[in-house]
Amino acid sequence: MQASSSSSHPLAPYGWDENWEAEFTPYAAQGLLPGRVVRVDRGQCDVVTADGTVRADTEFVVPRDPMKVVCTGDWAAVDPEGGDPRYVRTLLPRRTAFVRSTSSKRSEGQILAANVDHAIIAVSLAVELDLGRIERFLALAWESGAQPVVVLSKADLVPDATGLSYLVEDVETTAPGVQVLPVSATTGEGVEILAAVVSGGTSVLLGQSGAGKSTLANALVGEDVMDVNAARDVDGKGRHTTTTRNLLVLPGGGVLIDTPGLRGVGLYDAGTGVGQVFSEIEDLARDCRFHDCAHTAEPGCAVLAALEDGTLPERRLDSYRKLIRENQRIVAKTDARLRADMRRVWKMRGAEGRAAMEAKRGRIR
Repeated sequence: MQASSSSSHPLAPYGWDENWEAEFTPYAAQGLLPGRVVRVDRGQCDVVTADGTVRADTEFVVPRDPMKVVCTGDWAAVDPEGGDPRYVRTLLPRRTAFVRSTSSKRSEGQILAANVDHAIIAVSLAVELDLGRIERFLALAWESGAQPVVVLSKADLVPDATGLSYLVEDVETTAPGVQVLPVSATTGEGVEILAAVVSGGTSVLLGQSGAGKSTLANALVGEDVMDVNAARDVDGKGRHTTTTRNLLVLPGGGVLIDTPGLRGVGLYDAGTGVGQVFSEIEDLARDCRFHDCAHTAEPGCAVLAALEDGTLPERRLDSYRKLIRENQRIVAKTDARLRADMRRVWKMRGAEGRAAMEAKRGRIR
């Protein structure tokens, strides 16, 4: 198999390219087959190969580290035909990975999709916008290495064009540098634009239950490949129509990974992603008098100055602080040095705060 033939390779529609082919060279020499994981079940997975989709055992790719467990979107080396069972022998190094923290007290990471180019965040307009949740999704998306896109689904439920434009503007302010698309799978509004966005590479579709992800997936594929349930009228939440992560080939090019609805969106070592979501605050912070300014009460704080003159909304700063604190706690659970540094900073700021209060009360002359 020559590298120049990668564009005509049977796996090209699934994202196979010359770089993947080069990565696979040593495994090809062992007689193994390349394939992409399109679905993972307990102990087994479906892998699409040049010879079709095969069912493979994952015994050799379930290490103790949950971050290295096989995931939809992975490229794998699979046993050739003849073995029973056939095994996934190894995974190729991931280019990107969308990771969130689990609800476990151990704060482990959970990989939702691998080797993704676009992270499509579906947000239903059937309910009130939760800008804080959007910011969480965006932080994880930026951290993954993928390009985020926010899709405001069920746009037909906002018949007033002016009202819809205001909603789009609110999200654009929350998502600097991110394309925001109002889309209605019912009327077809925005579907062609979204199809063009996802036509190159691999996209993962994320959001809460009831956000209309399965309906969007069907609209992009052009047929009903995913089951759809109605959302509850009381809160707009769905009933987990999608229970596994599935990789679908799109007729206009590219592939789409549909995911189950996410109740929790916990950060996982997403400091860079948080910084990108709140890029305007990070830019302001560069003009603070102190390089380690906490943006609370320090003199010469450019962030607080922007808050006072109204150019920085208080909600944005509150959300930024919250996500920074949460991310630090997650990282500190696995980083002893960071835990010690955080305790030192907390003690120092506590002492400064007490001193300031003493001075304010006139106890220090």
